[in-house]
Amino acid sequence: MTREEEKMEGKAIARSVRISPIKARLVIDLIRGKNTDEAINILENRNRRSSKIVLKVLNSAIANAVNNFGLDGKKLYVKEARVDAGPVMKRVMFDSRSHIGHKDRRTSHIIVVVAER
Repeated sequence: MTREEEKMEGKAIARSVRISPIKARLVIDLIRGKNTDEAINILENRNRRSSKIVLKVLNSAIANAVNNFGLDGKKLYVKEARVDAGPVMKRVMFDSRSHIGHKDRRTSHIIVVVAER
C-alpha cells in the first residue's frame, strides 16, 4: 500500500464528550470493521446515549471521506473506531460524618476512521 492510498480515508474526532469512556466503548465495539451502512443501522437501533454521539462522529467521518477525498460512500467501512479517556472533571460532594466524597465526571475522545474496501 502506497502512502497516497494510506491517506485516502475519512477521519472524525469528537473531543471531550461528556460520557464515560467505558459506556462509549460498549457501543464503539459493535461497529468496528463493519460497512458504514450496517454501522449506521446498528447505531440508530441502539437505545444508548452514547450511540447518538458515535453516530454523529461516524456521519462526519463519512462526509469527510466523500467530500475531501472523493471516495465512494457505498464502499466505505469502519477501519478504526476507538474511545480514549479525556480530561476528568473532579467534583466533591459532602459525605456522611463530615467526610468529602469524590464524584469524578469522565469525558471521552471518540475517533472514527473510514476507508474504502
